[in-house]
Order: sequence, then structure tokens, then C-alpha cells
Amino acid sequence: MGYLLGVDGGGTKTEFVLVDEAGQVCATCQSGTSYHIQIGFDGLRDCLSFGVHSVLDQVGATPADIAYAFFGLPAYGEDSAAEAMLDVLPEAVLGHRRYACGNDMICGWAGSLGGEDGINIVAGTGSIGYGEHQGASARGGGWGEVFSDEGSAYWIAISGLNAFSRMADGRLAKGPLYDIFMQEMALKTDLDICGYVFGREAPSRDRIAALSKWVAEAAGQGDRAALRIFESAGFELAMIVDAIRLKLNYAPDAPVDLSYSGGVFRCGSLILDPLQRHLEAAHPRYRFVSPRYAPSIGAVLYAARLLGRPFPLEAMQHFPTA
Repeated sequence: MGYLLGVDGGGTKTEFVLVDEAGQVCATCQSGTSYHIQIGFDGLRDCLSFGVHSVLDQVGATPADIAYAFFGLPAYGEDSAAEAMLDVLPEAVLGHRRYACGNDMICGWAGSLGGEDGINIVAGTGSIGYGEHQGASARGGGWGEVFSDEGSAYWIAISGLNAFSRMADGRLAKGPLYDIFMQEMALKTDLDICGYVFGREAPSRDRIAALSKWVAEAAGQGDRAALRIFESAGFELAMIVDAIRLKLNYAPDAPVDLSYSGGVFRCGSLILDPLQRHLEAAHPRYRFVSPRYAPSIGAVLYAARLLGRPFPLEAMQHFPTA
């Protein structure tokens, strides 16, 4: 049946995976952000063209050899006018319409849960949740960094910057976060952080989100403000998940499989502990499931599903685990 192509877009990076009909991963590639709000439609086309041709070149194939592709793109479905443009962009790269576009939340869900019923919460540059149950689907969160994306790396970074400013003013007691920010940004005075964030280049979404690693470092050193930020992040992500559970009409006593994806979860117990604690308070029958596959593999699984030829279990055993 030819190759299946999975594309997992994101606010920081975009992953491309080419898989044959036996489930063997034949080629992979990573490029930068595919967030069209940041890079524009021309930038998105260039991103997709680079990744698609890179994986095809690795196996000496052409776009005609792709049986089906799924492009999971950030912010897809959140602007009707933009959606029409996003739907046709891959055709300019592939030269055919054997593909579908959707929100990258689907990649996270399909990868983490292997395409089975349940909910996946994404906390990467942004945050969003998606689930499926008995043929129904629902999403929550993911309204963008200006007024939403709670619990995401961007939200954690902004909260950390706010805590730093309060510490600098004396509105908050100084903790390890203050010194970490001063040292990592090489600030001569605390007010120099304004130049670091605003003055040298436009404060892009992915560049701000990258500061979240310093908030995590401060939390690891016991900084109270940083620990509160991760506690709040866990609460916010739990509220997204539980809103999706209610939309999917799970029975009150039904178990709900829950998995997760995105860079924030590299913080481990720092984010997982408060997430699990707040979820248990909302619904005691959540079952945490460690992610089975990466979101890029999830995009491949979804492409096979849309083609009507899902991978059998023996083929899925070839996929690298998350």
C-alpha cells in the first residue's frame, strides 16, 4: 500500500515519520515550529516541504509513494478562515490529496493511547486535551497563549517571569528562582530582564516557553513560588481533562484511561504528582497510562485509520515506544 506519513506539528518542533506497511519506521526528520500564527503560511509550507522531502529522500521515494498522510498542526480548527488554507497546503507539497489535516492534539492522543478510548493531555509549548470514547470525541483547553494554554511551558515560563519581577520588587521573598534567572540570562541588574525578553528580538512563543526549564530547576531547589506554579499547572491540566471526561459522557463510576504528552512532562513527578492528585479529587477512577508511542507515531496510526487499513498488533510491535 506504499508508505504512511505522520507529521506531528508543534509550537517548538515538528516531527516527520515515514512507515512502511509492515510497521517499520523507514525515515524520520525534525524541523522547527509549524505554528502558522508565528511563522505564517509561507513559513509553514516551507517547514512541511523540508520535512516531507527529507524523509522521502532518505528512502529514495517520491510523494507519489505515500499512500496516506496525516498532518497534525498546532491551532488547526481554531480559525475557519485559516483552516481552509491549512487544508490545502500539504497538496502543494505532496502533489496529491491522499492526506488529512487535524489538530496536533490527535497525534498525542493516538500515540499515547495507541488509538484506544481515553483522554490525552498535552503540555508542551501550549496545552490542550483530547479524548475519544465510544465513537465520540472532545477537546478542551488550547485556546492560545494570550488568554489560555494553562499548564503549558509558555504558561509556566510567564508565571516564572512574574514571580521574578515580584521578587525583584520585594513583593515576594527571593528564592532560588531569582538567582537562577539572574545567572542563566546573564543579567547585570534585575531590570535587564526586560531587555532579555523584549529588547533583543520579538518575544516569540517558543523562545518564552523555553524559560520554563529554569522554573523547573528552581522548583527542584525548593523555591516556593516555583513549586506553587507547578501545583497550579497540575490543577489547570486536571481541569482540562475532567471537562473532556464530562463531554464524553462517561458513566459516573466508569474508569477513564488517561495519558500525557509534551515537554512539560519531562519534569516527571513535579507535574505528574499534582496532576494525579487533582484528578483523583475530581473523579477517583482515572487510570494513568504511560505513553505507548510518541505523537509522531500517533500521526502514523491515525493516517492508517483514516486510510481504512489500521496496523495489526504484530506490525505495531515494530514501532519504537515512547
